[in-house]
Amino acid sequence: MKVMSNELPQHPVAATATPPIKKIPARAVSSPARRKTRRMLATAAWWIASVGIFVGVWELCWLAGWADPLLMPPPHMFLSNLPEQFKFFDAGSRVGVDGEGASILGVLQVIAWTTLRVVLGLGIGFVLAVATGIFNRYNLLFGKLTLPTLTLLAPISPVAWLPVAIFLFGIGNVPAVFMVFISVYFVIVLATLSQIDNVPISYVQVARILGASKRQIFQNVILPAILPGLFVTLRLNLFAAWMAVLIAEAVGVGSGLGQIVMMARNTFNSSLVFFSMTLIGLLGFLLDYALRRMQQRLLWWVGPGNDRRAT
Repeated sequence: MKVMSNELPQHPVAATATPPIKKIPARAVSSPARRKTRRMLATAAWWIASVGIFVGVWELCWLAGWADPLLMPPPHMFLSNLPEQFKFFDAGSRVGVDGEGASILGVLQVIAWTTLRVVLGLGIGFVLAVATGIFNRYNLLFGKLTLPTLTLLAPISPVAWLPVAIFLFGIGNVPAVFMVFISVYFVIVLATLSQIDNVPISYVQVARILGASKRQIFQNVILPAILPGLFVTLRLNLFAAWMAVLIAEAVGVGSGLGQIVMMARNTFNSSLVFFSMTLIGLLGFLLDYALRRMQQRLLWWVGPGNDRRAT
């Protein structure tokens, strides 16, 4: 007689092998800091290559005899004798008068005056232009009274405003700052109006559904939507601001790089002309770089990816 057992029959359990974990090479793991460093090095390498090719072609034209060194001296000529260039950047910045010796302090002083005028003009122009554009769009009466005049004045070149600046403010720093202000003000006013009109209406409708007030809609919807485009407009007009301040300085409204360029032209000093142009190019690049960094800091919601090609 068989005895019934309560134990269940044992069935062989198939062994499940754990798949091996694939090891990621250490070099494949890249931290954000390392990626940023590589990106900066790559950008610097491309900059060096671009400038190097430009300088190399210039030097080759000089070696081949295609460029007259009296009219277009190669870079090694106007950069090799810096003390000779520095002596024209005297403390008084008097046209046609040499300084009391070759000193980097005179160069820095001239650079500081020009940069200060550009920064003040850009800052004042940007703030007042954005405020004018916003008030123009949100106040119907103000908009109808001012928009036709703003549209009429916008096409006038900043150079045409130079006599007006001298008539109003005389000789000094104020006309140069005014020239920079004029070069960006009307453009940014019209850009502000365009940016406000192009804000998607769905953004405003969603904010209203959520119970946002008009002030909250402006602060949290309209302003964050228009500022990125306005910063791009400001950066594009940075070069117009440089042209305006150099023209103002060239006619004697204040000491600066524009006055040095005019002095070099009057004395037919081509080396000083190209040396001053090199300084202007470097300063313009540094100011544009500063604006990009400011844009990334202030407009944190935009993200760095949209401006990566420019860095």
